[in-house]
Amino acid sequence: MNKPKLSLGQIINMSVGFLGIQFGFALQNGNASRVLQSFGADVEQLSWFWLAAPLTGMIIQPIIGFYSDRTWNGLGRRKPFFLTGAIIAATALLFFPHSGALAAYLPPVMVGAGILMMMDASFNVAMEPFRALVADNLPEEQSTLGFSVQTFLIGIGAVAGSWLPYIFANYLGFAKDAPEGQIPANVQYSFYVGAAVFIGAILWTIISTKEYSPAEREQMGYSVEDSVHDSLGSVFNYIKEMPQTMKQLGLVQFFSWFGLFSMWVFSTPAIAHHVYGLSMDDHSSSEYQTAGNWVGIIFGVYSAVSAIYAMFLPKIANLIGNKGTHAFSLIMGGIGLISIYFIKDPNLLIWSMVGVGMAWASILAMPYAILAGSIPFNKMGVYMGIFNLFITMPQIVNGIIGGPIVKHFYAGNAIYAIVMAGIFFIFGAISVLMIKEKTK
Repeated sequence: MNKPKLSLGQIINMSVGFLGIQFGFALQNGNASRVLQSFGADVEQLSWFWLAAPLTGMIIQPIIGFYSDRTWNGLGRRKPFFLTGAIIAATALLFFPHSGALAAYLPPVMVGAGILMMMDASFNVAMEPFRALVADNLPEEQSTLGFSVQTFLIGIGAVAGSWLPYIFANYLGFAKDAPEGQIPANVQYSFYVGAAVFIGAILWTIISTKEYSPAEREQMGYSVEDSVHDSLGSVFNYIKEMPQTMKQLGLVQFFSWFGLFSMWVFSTPAIAHHVYGLSMDDHSSSEYQTAGNWVGIIFGVYSAVSAIYAMFLPKIANLIGNKGTHAFSLIMGGIGLISIYFIKDPNLLIWSMVGVGMAWASILAMPYAILAGSIPFNKMGVYMGIFNLFITMPQIVNGIIGGPIVKHFYAGNAIYAIVMAGIFFIFGAISVLMIKEKTK
């Protein structure tokens, strides 16, 4: 018995939860830097605070993957982890804009960084099993479609999360300015909505999606007992035994995620200072908030482009192969980021984000499509968690050195971090062509 093909509706239901996760991620990506700067963080410190995401991901995702491979209860195999992560994430989203309320006990920036780490940890608990769920439920011939649909829904969630502060401020009358050390109302209420969407989307997937029980997996010919008695320490053996395809993807992931981390951390100060012409010590003026809101809009643009482009990835891959598709997409993203250096009209940044959106769609789909056929079915969760190491390590490296580089080598001018991100995308495109894919 082989895994049956699923309908498009079933594949969509399976990935709706990822829409909620990305809604929360988009709010974090578009607003965390300016929230932390409002609480007193300097530009060279931003990458250090953002280390919370990759550090928690590096630790949590392999562990969650390991235990989700071995879980089966009344809720399912992966679903218990979705729900736990969603509850904690929603709590963190509600409290993050109010970090300053605890200033009597700790500096607001430290409280904010602590809640940011809590948010990232819970996002990772909810997110990792979703990658494994797609690989669990879909036959290999549907894997590219499955990850493309997932990327499409990720894009929808990211657009909504990225644009919400702008919509609240410009169309619904919420205040976009606040006294120094406080967060504008449009940002606060966006985080409240994000918490509700996160929980709702996760529940949609939990209610609508079936998981294969251990007995059903055995009927399909996938051994359940091979690894059920392994200890958590066996994760290190899995790392040593990782498929060759996964190792080859490591360099591609390093360049891709090093660049993404720079973009997320430094876009707001880079665009505020280089495109809007604000001074480098301006972190709270009305003009700076306007720049921050516009960063949310253009981040939404790249997410919208990724949602549309993702649906074409299977057809493009059929024409030029998985490697060619990923390389082309990364080159377009690199060009988009580098072009920001030459732009002085904020409206033109929309065109830069078209290339970034193509790269983002491919980064979220193609490496997993390349990888899925190489992973043993009964170890899908733990290997998807291990693969996350190739995502978190470049972010950790960037988080440690990115801020000092901006301060000491770029004289505080964050635009050069964006240019470097584009160059790293192009390096990733070159390295993807070196991969030897598994032949079916």
